[in-house]
Amino acid sequence: MNAITSAPPRPAAALADSLKLLGRYDGRAPRYTSYPTALNFSDEVDEAVYRAWLSDLDPSRALSLYLHIPFCQRLCWYCGCNTRVVRSHELISSYNRLLTEELGLLQAALPAKMRVGHIHLGGGTPNTLSRDDMTDLFRAIRHVFQVSPGAEIAAELDPASLTREWVRAAAHHGLSRASLGVQDLNPQVQKAVNRIESFAVVEQAAAWLREVGILSLNLDLMYGLPHQTTEGMLETLGQVVSLRPERIALFGYAHVPWARPHQKLIPGEALPGAEARLDQSEAAAAWLAAEGYVRIGLDHFAREDDSLAIAARQGRLHRNFQGYTTDPHEVLLGVGASSIGRLPQGFVQNDAGEPQWRAAVAAGRLPVKKGVALTADDRFRADIIERLMCDLRVELAAVCARHDEAMPTLQQDIDALQPLIADGVARLEGTVVSVTETGRPFLRSVCQVFDRRSNTPGAHSRVV
Repeated sequence: MNAITSAPPRPAAALADSLKLLGRYDGRAPRYTSYPTALNFSDEVDEAVYRAWLSDLDPSRALSLYLHIPFCQRLCWYCGCNTRVVRSHELISSYNRLLTEELGLLQAALPAKMRVGHIHLGGGTPNTLSRDDMTDLFRAIRHVFQVSPGAEIAAELDPASLTREWVRAAAHHGLSRASLGVQDLNPQVQKAVNRIESFAVVEQAAAWLREVGILSLNLDLMYGLPHQTTEGMLETLGQVVSLRPERIALFGYAHVPWARPHQKLIPGEALPGAEARLDQSEAAAAWLAAEGYVRIGLDHFAREDDSLAIAARQGRLHRNFQGYTTDPHEVLLGVGASSIGRLPQGFVQNDAGEPQWRAAVAAGRLPVKKGVALTADDRFRADIIERLMCDLRVELAAVCARHDEAMPTLQQDIDALQPLIADGVARLEGTVVSVTETGRPFLRSVCQVFDRRSNTPGAHSRVV
């Protein structure tokens, strides 16, 4: 393993400038995995609306599929996902059977047997499914949809509960990309968030995935965790990079105990402050760059020959509820409790309450709870925000042309951008808005300038 205790030299002036800006721009802002965000969803989008949207889809266009598995074998106290600890295999299997029934309900609502080019299993922990469950699920997927040859099939996995047999079974069903949750390998940090696993466990999980031919491996890490230090985080990076993952996601821990009560188990006094969080993030970025990783958007890193880095270079990067992605499909159908779908007409979310979701599917209803219909202005602003989040740059005139809007439409936003320009966070050259390296940590604050719907800032996580 690489024992790393210090980062390579970083531009001291750039870091100092970013530190000065913390007080001004480290507020709360959406993560912009969608626009409008989930906080704008309402019950105006119901099952009837969703069925109408599904029936209007173009059957010649391929789509993506997201399946949510809301179970874990342990509760990580930092977690913000919709999940719970379950040790009853029958409970998991009965949920899986209802997943296949929901797929059948979608089949009846769609205009044809549509092609799927991307499948993502998230959670929770998809590897809580048994191999028989997985076989049943993929049989149902292939019955309802035409899975395109070469379709990307990805899964989020917990290395502590992963087995070689599960990996082999998943590979049989087409698994081509995997994400391992690591977060941090420091024992004190792991104890503080109730996620104990050794590097050897992660190393073994990665070896099993490589053994079956997984060529795209992502490792999820976090900064801003309790008792975490820059030196300790770099030590973790030194270990995980020895596994040569194609991608690394380095998320900032979002402490929102009012929304996730189990986070109250994390002592607030153990959390690093804003300056420490910024130092951790920037030190990690500098170290990963020295190791050959390209920094992508806000919090992703990829090797230069990885498809994510290639898409970023070519301006083809996208952002969805799983983060940065190369998935080009306009339609994403969500299956399972709390899952979110995206259609040309808007966003739709299933009931997050598992009992309610089960009851709806068992009764033959699509388990829609809420959503939002997109306006022309939503699509216009979503385009601007996605390009900023992905490219740190947007050509406003080009976006206006794509959406048949006039530049004066954005005058209010350009006026609001001026303080960020004056502070060196952003630049405006002609009609091109770009985010500086000093301003990259505050990218979400720049995007917020163009957001006409974000009216609940206290509900979001901190920017840095």
